[in-house]
Amino acid sequence: MLEAKAVTKSFGSLVAVNNVSLAVAPGELRAIIGPNGAGKTTFFNMITGFFPPSSGEIVVEGRDITRLTAQQRVELGMARTFQITEIFPELTARENVCIAVEVASGYRLRPWLSRAARTRVRERIDEIIASAGLTKQADRRVGELSHGDQRAAEIAMALALKPRILLLDEPTAGMGEQETFHVASLIRRLHKHSGYTIVLIEHDMRVVFNLADRITVLDQGSLLAEGTPTEIADNPAVQSAYLGSAK
Repeated sequence: MLEAKAVTKSFGSLVAVNNVSLAVAPGELRAIIGPNGAGKTTFFNMITGFFPPSSGEIVVEGRDITRLTAQQRVELGMARTFQITEIFPELTARENVCIAVEVASGYRLRPWLSRAARTRVRERIDEIIASAGLTKQADRRVGELSHGDQRAAEIAMALALKPRILLLDEPTAGMGEQETFHVASLIRRLHKHSGYTIVLIEHDMRVVFNLADRITVLDQGSLLAEGTPTEIADNPAVQSAYLGSAK
């Protein structure tokens, strides 16, 4: 579904990502972990088209998308969330999702919609709101919601784009126990029941080891290890670099 082939990103003399390759199968949930400064978000930005790689290729379903813009990648079925939640806090959860649905449906900037189009939009909004577990909060301003529900609203906006690949950048960052559980449960539902291919960056190892099919570990911009959660937990190099010194 998604491949990064020997991807490198340099900022002048600083090599932020160095010759990293990754292959994600359809329907897989892949976690990317690593210490602060390991190059995780830079790698994400290259996959999603925010940064061009200095060298290497990004491939989706066999198509080279390395030179496509972020918008063109969205049109091919790629959506992402960010470390800092990107929402419209003064609008309700329903209104946030409505904006995304109208854009995804090609209705952006139209002054009016037909009755049939309004019905389709409303049904799609209700479907996404339910998928994100936000039905009870749908008509509350997003700025008044908990951090976990705000993150769920951002994920709902990404779902409105009808992605086949969903990329989540630290979805539980800054959350307490209950909010982390809520968002992790949402990600599990989307993966298991909706069939999304998901790639996520995450620092909470409980979330990573409970959700991921496979884990990619970056360290100082390079690929350190890759494998199942059990393989990664037992890897001495990972324990030393990220999880703590190996015993």
